[in-house]
Amino acid sequence: MVQKSILAKCLLILLITSCAKEKEKEENPFLITDGKIGLLHTNTQLKDLDSVFKKDSIVKNVVDNGFSRRNEVLIYDKKGNILLILDPAKEFDSTSTIGNIQIKDKRYKTSEGLNVESTFKDITTHYKISRIENTLRTAVIFLDEIDSYITIDKEYITGDARYNTDIPIEPSQIPDDAKIKHFWIGWK
Repeated sequence: MVQKSILAKCLLILLITSCAKEKEKEENPFLITDGKIGLLHTNTQLKDLDSVFKKDSIVKNVVDNGFSRRNEVLIYDKKGNILLILDPAKEFDSTSTIGNIQIKDKRYKTSEGLNVESTFKDITTHYKISRIENTLRTAVIFLDEIDSYITIDKEYITGDARYNTDIPIEPSQIPDDAKIKHFWIGWK
């Protein structure tokens, strides 16, 4: 009888602890998971950003590069630090969902700790690289399991691929200590 009581108490404690950890995970405003970044999710519309970021500042910006115009939304915290840059899936449509998100603040991270201050080693330790694209200035690393693409400056790349975009970049050409330049989530 005493053993059943102890076992029941242990199971109850385990259940409460497990639920508390799951609730903490759900409420973390900086956790990046598949289809979510903090309080944002793939179905969040631009018109809902005021309620999602009610304690933060939202700046809507029109970017005109001379060839095209696009809108972006910058999210700042109370101290004026930039958190995220959001690009809508459909330009100039308040009912649009978010297409791309550039992570700017180190507090945003995956459950494995990947954030804007991570290195290539952090990527390869926890994620499977889907592909690497060689651009003029960066290596773009795609991680399909978390809908992200990460850039690393080509100054870190070894071999001829550093100077020639026609040559594929292999993971072995990127040193473990290469720092992330940009961290994007792509939902479109």
